[in-house]
Amino acid sequence: MTVKIYIAFYTTYGHIHKLALQQKKGVDSVEGVESILYQVPETLPPEVLELIHAPPKPDVPILEVNEVPNADGFIFGFPTRYGTMPAQFKAFWDATGGLWKNGSLLGKPVGLFTSTASQGGGQESTILTSLPNFVHHSMIYVPPGYAFGAPMYRLDEVRGGSGWGAGTFAGGDGSRWPSKTELELAEFQGAYFAKVAKKLAA
Repeated sequence: MTVKIYIAFYTTYGHIHKLALQQKKGVDSVEGVESILYQVPETLPPEVLELIHAPPKPDVPILEVNEVPNADGFIFGFPTRYGTMPAQFKAFWDATGGLWKNGSLLGKPVGLFTSTASQGGGQESTILTSLPNFVHHSMIYVPPGYAFGAPMYRLDEVRGGSGWGAGTFAGGDGSRWPSKTELELAEFQGAYFAKVAKKLAA
């Protein structure tokens, strides 16, 4: 049996998409596990996206709510909005009431990753404040913790991400892209999550 992991994300400027690609690389490195990339729908009108100079969305299919139960596990990525998930992802998750009613996601593992404009911008709080959405579905939160090892303790570089999940700093104008260490943490998280999901699916 192949364990299927959905990596679903929302991105405005592309930073989360870049981390999602690394998560996919990690997941797909585990034998017997495969990942599928999805994005959630945009809720901002085109004129607003133009005003904030958002680039075109990546060429990734939109995840429909009725497709969610088809996965064995999920890695969700989104930027922070005042220390919590953005409205786009919240709107998507708010539409899963029917899945909650039917218990469609009971016991399925979930991992999270995020981005902020600056250090101290809410990466851990964004993940923490998102957890009730998954707890109510009786899903199992699988953080990478500090299994990534030595890079988690280094103080000689600016680095996003934590034991809660991978992350990156985008900069106030979105000009900073994920560093080598941030990309490696995202890939590690994908592989770590895949191994746990595989055990749970056995």
